Amino acid sequence: MANTAPAPALSDAGSPGSMGDVRRSNLALVLGRVAQSPSGSHLTRAQIAASTGLTKASVSSIVLDLLETGILREIGLNPQGERGRPGVGLELNPARGVIGMEINVDYIAAGVTDLSGAVVVQEIRERDNRGSESAPVLAALAALAVEVRTAALDKGVEVLGGGLAVPGLVDAGSATVLAAPNLGWLDVELDLDRLLPGLPLGVTLFNEANAAALAELARGPAGRHDFLYVSGEVGVGGGLVIRSELFTGPEGHAGEVGHVVVDPGGSRCSCGGTGCLETVAGQDAIFSAAGIAGKGKSRSESMSALVAALAEDQPGALRAVERAGTSLGVAVASTARVLNIGAVVLGGHFAVLERWLRPSLAASLARYAPGKVFPEHITIAAVEEGGALLGAAGSVVRSLVEAPHRLQS
Repeated sequence: MANTAPAPALSDAGSPGSMGDVRRSNLALVLGRVAQSPSGSHLTRAQIAASTGLTKASVSSIVLDLLETGILREIGLNPQGERGRPGVGLELNPARGVIGMEINVDYIAAGVTDLSGAVVVQEIRERDNRGSESAPVLAALAALAVEVRTAALDKGVEVLGGGLAVPGLVDAGSATVLAAPNLGWLDVELDLDRLLPGLPLGVTLFNEANAAALAELARGPAGRHDFLYVSGEVGVGGGLVIRSELFTGPEGHAGEVGHVVVDPGGSRCSCGGTGCLETVAGQDAIFSAAGIAGKGKSRSESMSALVAALAEDQPGALRAVERAGTSLGVAVASTARVLNIGAVVLGGHFAVLERWLRPSLAASLARYAPGKVFPEHITIAAVEEGGALLGAAGSVVRSLVEAPHRLQS
């Protein structure tokens, strides 16, 4: 079954069908109407009552609660659809926001968005996390998160909660990284409270590629409902969107396209398998095959060196990227056939290298899955950097809209 994978809400007290349940449901209903209204359209209490079937008195009481929590604010007068005197418009309060964070193999990142998804502040810091214990990595991220939260507060935005994306299989309920081979983490329980203590909504754990796919769904072209998002970093991740919902599978681990076998006689993978896509199309694999490994002092410098080599038509660099594109096509072809997906979104270094990667990727797809994924349906991600943290933040906002009572004392 498809799963939008929102941040899990806190457990509710009270029995099903109680007055508390009805109140909580109506809070979510009213907030959802405001959150889903078109940009610039400020619904009034009367308009919300008309569209939900709730009484005007009930809507007024619910709106008062939402105003007191700070989720909504009143704005101007809205004459649309009103008889007589215009009503006061409502919108998500831009002075409230959420923080998205990411730990990857060679960087950490944090960014704050307001409740409408607008980016307030965002920072990405290169840091070698490979083989590090979780505690120092979390400490570095916590310091960055404090900086970003302070910068947001200076701009008038208070952070309510957060999401953390990591490149591996996760159990959000226990805040455990089940397996992140490129970090060297196995069954690592993270103390998320230490990132930003005291957040009303806390911090929720996400898979990096799934979070980035959600960001692409929210921020990409309208009308795109089904696609495979492929995240290119040191590792290769994948997020599946089907009928505008993130498909995570029975245990939440679907989409591991980086560990689809593309070369049975190939190299050993960090996951323990052999010949995975990651061993050919991962960042380190491409750098090594292109002969530029170690020439750059950082991830960005290494990527710049690779792009420069490609621009100069250096044979080694061209062969490395061509092979990566061909292997990516093999993995995507298998995924497309199994799940009937017809569109691919390239993120991370796949987006950066798209100009040189596309020919071999398209040829590979045409050979191994003819008629499934056409070249015009291979696109680069709408979010250039920070897609995972923005997706994590957006999922926290969705969970708040679905359960706004979590902010009530």
